[in-house]
Amino acid sequence: MYADDAGVLTRLLAAFNAHDLDRIMGFFADDCVLETPRGEHPWGTRFEGPSAVREGLAQRFRGLPDVHYGEDEHWMCGDHGVSRWLLTGTTNEGEHVRVHGCDLFDLADDGRILRKDSYWKIVQP
Repeated sequence: MYADDAGVLTRLLAAFNAHDLDRIMGFFADDCVLETPRGEHPWGTRFEGPSAVREGLAQRFRGLPDVHYGEDEHWMCGDHGVSRWLLTGTTNEGEHVRVHGCDLFDLADDGRILRKDSYWKIVQP
């Protein structure tokens, strides 16, 4: 992985669409942080360290078992990256979810993800 290669974010998104936690976690640094859109704090919910980040991501897949990221674009600037996408899926209760969102990434020198900070814009039909 190279910090100036936006293709790494495309490959990360492909791992998300495959629901492959092992492959996803290969993109994260050992001291990684995941901040999700929902939670009781201004940053949403924060997961720190590989085990917690993996569990936070697993929660997403359990809550939206058919989650898919599409209409995506990615770019990098130094040790930061951005992915913009349309998330679609269905909750376990049968509610259809369709949101535009983005991820802001802080990257380590080796290109692995130190922080993934996610934002959602709820799309109303």
